[in-house]
Amino acid sequence: MNYVLLFLLAYCLGSIPTAVWVSRGFFGIDIRDYGSGNAGATNTFRVLGPRWGSFVMICDSLKGFLAVKLALFLPQFADNDIAFLNIQLIFGIAAVLGHIFPVWANFRGGKGVATLFGLVIGISPWTALACSGIFLLVLYLTRFVSLSSILASLAFPVFILVIFNVDNHFYRVFAVAVALLVILTHQKNIGRILKGAENKVPIFKNRDRRKQRNQ
Repeated sequence: MNYVLLFLLAYCLGSIPTAVWVSRGFFGIDIRDYGSGNAGATNTFRVLGPRWGSFVMICDSLKGFLAVKLALFLPQFADNDIAFLNIQLIFGIAAVLGHIFPVWANFRGGKGVATLFGLVIGISPWTALACSGIFLLVLYLTRFVSLSSILASLAFPVFILVIFNVDNHFYRVFAVAVALLVILTHQKNIGRILKGAENKVPIFKNRDRRKQRNQ
């Protein structure tokens, strides 16, 4: 019974619609009516700017991080590393599903990338650090949050399967599934990038101004 309750708690935690509450509470709008129509950090960056986009990203990541930590309430797994990791993944996945299909926001949420990132931080902080490095590098070079998320997600299974060679079949399958999920949920973004129509987030403006002056 504890498993079911904690799974539901993880889902409800992931369902907290940070972007929707921020947009309604501080701007009097529903973020899902603007930009890409998603209630996530990327669209918040695009519509409300980097300050609120960063806030939403941190909060959404925290949902995934806290969800995996719910496994600590199941001490029977403490001495079994593989079983403990698996239950962490299950609770983290519940939070991601909550973010994508939030019960508190009519089941219309975001794409789950930030919550997935929080999940990885809670389980594999070094992997999360490596993926975040790729994310920030691509973001700095392109200012496309979507492209940064896609490439960081593609790097995730490479770190798990090849570089760190994690000996857990469930985690290895999960890593590949994450990359595929992110690609599937960003198909429209990929199309816009290929067409040159994807919006850039309003960050690194000083860098861009310096480039313009030097041209």
